[in-house]
Amino acid sequence: MGTDTVRTGSADEAAERRREQRGWYFYDWACSVYSTSVLTVFLGPYLTSVAESAADAGGFVHPLGIPVRAGSFFAYSVSLSVIVAVLVMPLVGAAADRTGRKKPLLAAAAYTGAAATTGMFFLDGDRFLLGGFLLIVANAAQSVAMMLYNSYLPQISSPEERDAVSSRGWAFGYAAGALVLVANLVLYSGHDSFGLSESAAVRICLASAGLWWGAFALIPLRRLRDRRAEAKATGKPTAPGFRQLAATVRDMRRHPLTLAFLLAYLIYNDGIQTVISQASLYGSEELGLGQSTLIAAVLLVQVLAVVGALALGRLARTYGAKRTILGSLVAWTVTLGAGYFLPAGAPVWFFVLASGIGLVLGGSQALSRSLFSHLVPPGKEAEYFSAYEMSDRGMSWLGPLLFGITYQLTGSYRDAIISLVAFFVIGFVLLARVPVRQAISDAGNPVPQRI
Repeated sequence: MGTDTVRTGSADEAAERRREQRGWYFYDWACSVYSTSVLTVFLGPYLTSVAESAADAGGFVHPLGIPVRAGSFFAYSVSLSVIVAVLVMPLVGAAADRTGRKKPLLAAAAYTGAAATTGMFFLDGDRFLLGGFLLIVANAAQSVAMMLYNSYLPQISSPEERDAVSSRGWAFGYAAGALVLVANLVLYSGHDSFGLSESAAVRICLASAGLWWGAFALIPLRRLRDRRAEAKATGKPTAPGFRQLAATVRDMRRHPLTLAFLLAYLIYNDGIQTVISQASLYGSEELGLGQSTLIAAVLLVQVLAVVGALALGRLARTYGAKRTILGSLVAWTVTLGAGYFLPAGAPVWFFVLASGIGLVLGGSQALSRSLFSHLVPPGKEAEYFSAYEMSDRGMSWLGPLLFGITYQLTGSYRDAIISLVAFFVIGFVLLARVPVRQAISDAGNPVPQRI
């Protein structure tokens, strides 16, 4: 077994492992505020308004001389950030495995993202190009940092601990997201009483996420430690960009059951990400709910995702991660089915829907991460988690496409939201067919008693 496999022998080793785990949780606490406050709530509408103020009479801005509708600038910037991340992640992942020096790379990615997010304080007037640049840098850096962060999981936890450790990490992240979002909404809603303009309040909210990210990232960077690279991980030089990605995929073909799990995850996670991104649209356009209701629902999801992540982590101890994930996919299907029948203009029922989403959201993501960590060959953690992270962030396009096409053909957001059931059904079938015990053994890892 490789040097990166966690040892569970002495009491000192167990204490050191717990210390690293507690530090690891705090990176989710640090960076999840960016995803919640910046990406989900504030940056999209604000950057769009900045672009609109810089637009010509036809409603276009011209980054690098290319005509772009001001209303599309945010979406295009997010897409470009994904492309940058896809190019960089395999490169950084292979370098981390080859050298064994993950911590300096994690620090570089985290503080690049935190600095770019803090710099959004200066995004005022018509500085849409600055906003687009900072978004691309922050989003790509977040993806790279999360890939490195995830790759620590098999190194800091024994096979039996992995589900609980992953679940606690997700819970920390959702708790921080909810806490800071409440503070941001107090500032934003009462900006007049604080003597601030609406623009200044938004810019403070954006910058505060970067400061929070940078401050709390110090904790994992102090507690996590680098490990000596495996000899087999040092044999080949790191190739640039897509060449390294191709090399990673070729290596993964030697582990077809790991690829089979990744395919199932790619499909059902596409459904999860689409529900997250389109639920507010469904609430506003189909159900006629106001912005305050939608923001309250986002907060409710954040809070209940903490409970859900911890609860599903406990269920996995009894029933195993695979069965618990399968159960969560059934719950997703039932939740979407119920969402189809929600009455318009009834916030209470939308909050019930948000509660269902929150309870299965954190757990299904946390257990997917921990299960995948068992399927990664020792010494290839960062490289394989770069592929996992790309499927999490860079491949979730089919769900929004199906959602959009369904709405275009039917004119009904109810039909569009129910169409997403297909991702959970197909993902369930594909995951059910993966023999995870054999997959773990084939990857060269010890098989937990319950998986």
